[in-house]
Amino acid sequence: MAGFIAFLRTGAFLTRERVRLVALGVLAAALIGLVYLAAGADGPNDSYGRPLGTDFASFYAAGTLVRDGLAALAFDQATHFAREQAIFGPATQYYAFQYPPVFLLVAGALAGLPYVPALTVWQVATLILYLLAMRAVLAGSQGTALDRLWLLLALAFPAVFINLGHGQNGFLTVALFAGALAVLDRRPLVAGILIGLMIYKPQFGLMIPLVLIATGRWRVILAAAATVVALLLATFVAFGPDVWPAFLASMTFTRTVLLEQGDVGFFKMQSVFAWVRLWGGGVTLAYVIQSVVTLGVAGALVWFWRSAASYPLKATALLIGTLLATPFCLDYDLMLLAPAIAFLAIDGQRDGFCAWHKLVLAALWLVPLIARSVAEAVSVPLAAPVMILAFIFVLQRAMSPGSGLEDDGALADQRLK
Repeated sequence: MAGFIAFLRTGAFLTRERVRLVALGVLAAALIGLVYLAAGADGPNDSYGRPLGTDFASFYAAGTLVRDGLAALAFDQATHFAREQAIFGPATQYYAFQYPPVFLLVAGALAGLPYVPALTVWQVATLILYLLAMRAVLAGSQGTALDRLWLLLALAFPAVFINLGHGQNGFLTVALFAGALAVLDRRPLVAGILIGLMIYKPQFGLMIPLVLIATGRWRVILAAAATVVALLLATFVAFGPDVWPAFLASMTFTRTVLLEQGDVGFFKMQSVFAWVRLWGGGVTLAYVIQSVVTLGVAGALVWFWRSAASYPLKATALLIGTLLATPFCLDYDLMLLAPAIAFLAIDGQRDGFCAWHKLVLAALWLVPLIARSVAEAVSVPLAAPVMILAFIFVLQRAMSPGSGLEDDGALADQRLK
């Protein structure tokens, strides 16, 4: 038993060849599944009668309402559902649209194409942006060679195929978030613009402002704020004054039906909130426990980003902490673990891999593959405990002897951005 634990601690089993073979296996299996769905498609619907890219149906239906001059009605559930059924057939289930009006700028543009070409453009374009962001993270790490294995690991990351299967926006989220982290110090204005564009995914904007304020990155903050204002003005000009009130009114449906009642499926959610609900806890208890976790993560991140910890560890903590801090985190949102894994691997290559380091990397990479099925089987959204343990590991890694954090109160960056 002791030998097995030591085996896990060192991560000796994670040889380059084994990692490559596992990645190739996951990639091949996922591609076969996607080809099967596409091969049996009948028009815009897959072999099971669902819209190809399932959730993308929501974006596209909203986009067609934009094209008809009815942008505010994208947030009216009855109208939106009727449009989905008109496009995909009367047996289509409802795919909710709960994104801020800024995302209608994208949805409206995509709706100018027929459904399948629109889905293809969306998937390919955002996948490329994701890969470019991952390359920027790895290439920008001083002293770390860009290993050719990165592309295989990035493409075979299981959350990639969850996003492709659902036509979701995880690739875009990673492109903006990881891209901002890759240039945060070198190009603060670009980083701020990328962060501002993340307004389309507001539940992931809880932790970023905290660390920016805590570290005095004022140029990043100003650029992000200017971007948000510009987007608000653009939606007002494009869609008129009614669209934002319509969105705000729809938030009641998002909160009560999709989140609290779990209409989207608690087993698909990978948050502490969903964990409590899966175990039979009430809505109030779920909010209380989620709030404790969110406040704990927020406090840890503020302290951590003001410390002397290495930048890759700070970036890892922010990415994982962002996922932990929101109650509405679905399995396709686990795409944000991809840059977290990259930053944590960079830290290991620079300063050496410590106990459990490689095991944490492997767990983060694999967990999207089984998170939903484990939640269905045993009512545990597996990604939540894995991310909690990984977050603790990153904090402990930074506080290890020789890390520089033993000098309490030291600031990693005295410059005002």
